[in-house]
Amino acid sequence: VERYMEIETAFFSRTRPENLGLYLVDLVMVFILSMIVEWLSHTARFLSISSNTNNVRVGLLQTGLYGVRMAMAYLVMLSVMSFNSGILFAAVAGYTVGFLIFGRIIFEKKPIQF
Repeated sequence: VERYMEIETAFFSRTRPENLGLYLVDLVMVFILSMIVEWLSHTARFLSISSNTNNVRVGLLQTGLYGVRMAMAYLVMLSVMSFNSGILFAAVAGYTVGFLIFGRIIFEKKPIQF
């Protein structure tokens, strides 16, 4: 007699959610998490080393932020690996809106050069 193990993927194992309210909370959480990852990816450029700062402290802070960003990015990746199209769209939308808000190109007054 063969036994089959049922393997559930990551966070969102069901293709059809049982509770629509909790599914919407999941979508919002993935959206917010991916926006935070995008914010953290643009935050490192503000932590520059100037002449009056401690290089070791700034380096440790950048390293810590990088670790937090990577952990959150892997959580978003695990969510997307559930093969749930709603979760995928929420992650892509969160990264896109995060880039729009935190990517400084729309706030710079320099002309765009092609």
